[in-house]
Amino acid sequence: MAIEVGTEAPDFELKDNHGRTVKLSQFRGEKNVVLLFYPFAFTGVCTGELCALRDELPRFENDDTQLLAVSNDSIHTLRVFAEQEGLEYPLLSDFWPHGETSRAYGVFDEDKGCAVRGTFIIDKAGTVRWSVVNGLPDARDLNDYVKALEAL
Repeated sequence: MAIEVGTEAPDFELKDNHGRTVKLSQFRGEKNVVLLFYPFAFTGVCTGELCALRDELPRFENDDTQLLAVSNDSIHTLRVFAEQEGLEYPLLSDFWPHGETSRAYGVFDEDKGCAVRGTFIIDKAGTVRWSVVNGLPDARDLNDYVKALEAL
């Protein structure tokens, strides 16, 4: 079960597609965070969602907001995926320990071995202010993220 709105977002430390360490807590007091979990790079729905974010990036990555996308792929897979699709925001690898961060947010599918489509809007204080969790085949609506960010 996904973590609830109003709770403190679990901190994490993951490597991005360039091998840099990214911690959720590094944005505390500075930026709101759109934390997006997706099953796997190079799959149809995931590619569509991440490219839609790319196309609207100024809405999700700016002076007030940071977009972080997390999958259970390796950093090497994520690097190639980002280069191929022109993704310029951090793609974080929850590869090892496998799914640890996805589990902390309650969006890891144990049977499939990957994260489901969970999105969390985290405010500057580190509190989850909005979330949506969709099944593996169901794409999310970016307009919902925009409305949630505007409400902060």
